[in-house]
Amino acid sequence: MGAYYNAGGVVGAVCHGPVGLLTLKDADGNPVVQGKKVTCFTNAADDSIGLTAPDKLPFYLETRLKEQGAEFVVEPEGNLWGACVVVDGNLVTGQNPASATGTAEAVVKVLGGKKKQKKKKKKKKKRKTQ
Repeated sequence: MGAYYNAGGVVGAVCHGPVGLLTLKDADGNPVVQGKKVTCFTNAADDSIGLTAPDKLPFYLETRLKEQGAEFVVEPEGNLWGACVVVDGNLVTGQNPASATGTAEAVVKVLGGKKKQKKKKKKKKKRKTQ
């Protein structure tokens, strides 16, 4: 997945799914989340349902993302269960299950933007060759 992401592929994850981002590195060997705005199931949400670290979870995902240099974003009103979707370039993350639909829609939107960019590049190439 790291090669796909580094080639400009769109990566999306919701709730605890961003755990899959923790092992990904950018082209320079840095965590892909470093300097990126991201979200996931928050430490507070884990605590509220009894998933405390380290007894029930090996670690808190929010904390680990921050440790890797991510700029962590939470639902603006602090609602643990409110939808919150964050797009930063080709990385799309959702805070919790309520964010699943919005995250999928954001991925589709980012993919659509990439498709338009490819079409523009093809048109420019045609003009240059004519």
